[in-house]
Amino acid sequence: MMEITLIGRLIMRRWWLLAIPLVVSVIAAIAAFLDDSGNNMGGFQAQIRYSAAQEFNLPQRDGDYQDVWLASELTVNAFTDWIRSSSFRDEMRALLGESGLNPGALGIAADNARSIGVIYLSHPDGAMLQEFAAAAIVVLSQRNQGYFPQLGGEAAQVTILEAPTVAAVPPPIADRVAPVLRIAVGVVLGFALLILAEFFDRSIHDRDDLSRLGIPVIGSIPRYSTRRSS
Repeated sequence: MMEITLIGRLIMRRWWLLAIPLVVSVIAAIAAFLDDSGNNMGGFQAQIRYSAAQEFNLPQRDGDYQDVWLASELTVNAFTDWIRSSSFRDEMRALLGESGLNPGALGIAADNARSIGVIYLSHPDGAMLQEFAAAAIVVLSQRNQGYFPQLGGEAAQVTILEAPTVAAVPPPIADRVAPVLRIAVGVVLGFALLILAEFFDRSIHDRDDLSRLGIPVIGSIPRYSTRRSS
C-alpha cells in the first residue's frame, strides 16, 4: 500500500512527464489510423482452380483410362512448376503489354492436389488483380504449348473449375496492434522519465524525503491551516 501511495505522489508531482510521451503516442496512433482507414493495407487476393489434360497425341484406349488420369495429374504438376517460374509472369507481361498493366507487384503462387491445380494471386489493388486473374487464365490455357514439347505443339486442354473472386486480405496482426503498442510505449517512456527525474532530483518535497535521507523529523506544519470555529 505504501508503494502505491509513493507512486501516486510521484505521478501527481511530475504528471507532465508522463503526459507528454503519452499524448505524443496517442496523436501518432490516431494519425496512423486515419491514414490507413481509407486503404486496405492487407491488399487483395484471388485464386484460380483448374484441371488440365493433354487433348492430342493420346494413345487409343479400350476401357482403361488410368493412364489418361495419370497424364492429367502429370500435366497439372508441370503447370504448377511453370506458374511459379518467371516465364509465366513474362507471358502475362507480354499479353498485357498495351494495357499498361505491369505484373511486377503481382504475387503469384501455385499448388496442386493430384489433377487439380490452384493459382494464388495477390496485389494491392483489387481492380487490377481482377485483370491479372483474367490474363493468367488466358496464359494458362492458350500459351502452355510453348513450354512443354511433350504436348506436340498443341495447347493442353485447361478447364477453369472456379471463377476467380477478388477478396480483401485483413491487415497483418502487427498493423492492427500497432496503435496499442504505440500508446503502451508512450506510457512506459513516461514512467521512465518520472523515475529518471526522481532519481536526479535532490530537492526535499515532504517528510518522507527526509526520512529516506536519515534525518529525524520532529514535527511538521500542515500545508493548509485549520481554524477552530468560534
